[in-house]
Amino acid sequence: MHRVVVTGLGLVTPLGLTVEQTWNNLLAGASGAASLTRFDPSRHRVKFACEVKGFDPGLYMDRKEARRYDLFAQFALGAATQAVTQSGLDTGAKDRNRVGVVLGTGIGGMRTFEENCEAYITSGPDRVSPFFVPMFIANMSSGLVAIRYGFKGPNFTTVSACASSAHAIGESYRMIRDGLADAMVTGGSEASITGLTIAAFSNMKAMSTRNEDPTAASRPFDKDRDGFVLGEGGAVVVLESLEHALERGATPLAEVVGYGLSSDAFHVSAPAPDGEGAARAMRLCLQDQHLDPREVGYVNAHGTSTPLGDVAETQAVKAVFGNHAYHLVFGSTKSMTGHLLGAAGAMEFGIAMLSVRSGVIPPTINQVTPDPDCDLPCAPNVALTRKYPVAMSNAFGFGGHNATLAVRGM
Repeated sequence: MHRVVVTGLGLVTPLGLTVEQTWNNLLAGASGAASLTRFDPSRHRVKFACEVKGFDPGLYMDRKEARRYDLFAQFALGAATQAVTQSGLDTGAKDRNRVGVVLGTGIGGMRTFEENCEAYITSGPDRVSPFFVPMFIANMSSGLVAIRYGFKGPNFTTVSACASSAHAIGESYRMIRDGLADAMVTGGSEASITGLTIAAFSNMKAMSTRNEDPTAASRPFDKDRDGFVLGEGGAVVVLESLEHALERGATPLAEVVGYGLSSDAFHVSAPAPDGEGAARAMRLCLQDQHLDPREVGYVNAHGTSTPLGDVAETQAVKAVFGNHAYHLVFGSTKSMTGHLLGAAGAMEFGIAMLSVRSGVIPPTINQVTPDPDCDLPCAPNVALTRKYPVAMSNAFGFGGHNATLAVRGM
């Protein structure tokens, strides 16, 4: 059994194009929500989202590559480049056959799919791009990162809706812990802010419709929440065995100290009653390395700002932590970033890691009217300074997929 540490982190989010930009905006309580710019939303009930602003793929690939990669793959390459560069793994890997890549996504190349469907319907089969399949398929992000760096170890993609990238990190952690790899580049990306996606989630009545005030729309745990806000981006970490990291002179940033996963086996989109499946994932995460629940000072909630989901997760945290639930911070950074779907778990794991290292917990913004059913401390509206040993991060997906990760500062 090997200890598993984080040596690199990369973020491309609605709050910034780097880790530093994203973290600073989180602590400032900034919102990434704004009116849609990717397409004309005039026919849609929801006219805003948390888009990534100002992303330049030319920083990470040449123009020819960019034309052949869907935006979700571009985000993945951007975040992976940041993480690998920080870790030094690009030049320091001892054996590239033992370095793998596992990246999650909920959907894959949605924009590519829509554009080629439209071309096929309006102009015929000859107008479908010959690059459609490699641009669209979900596993291409992990393949491209491996090709970029020559990492020849385990390589695959996890697809479990909004738990996808949390599962990617968890499975990568297990492979290193069990000696199947020395290092893994892992996380996820999503770029599904398109007309079809917005229409689908809107018609499910899952999204907020606060078109008049997008920055106030995502309000997890607030009594007046009315749905989530769609986001996008990429988040990647480099995980290594502690021995491998120290042998090559890398600086461990934090240690992964737990992973739990479960299934609700209940409903395609609604959480299990009382958050039973979520509670099992959290308990398994704590049991993984025999963590004392009282060590946990921050739980980055899945916290999507939906009426049912926020209550169920609150109930789950109470069931797992008992009275200690009222002494930790149970906050949702989706209030600022929106919901990155398959990339959410990795981004929020990264945020949990930054929090436990710095001793600062980001706020949950838009807390105006308390919901008595969501009564746990959430750092309302203002960041909180607090030193604590362990942070946890939850990610739950349609289909009843649950994943929880725990990280300890170093």
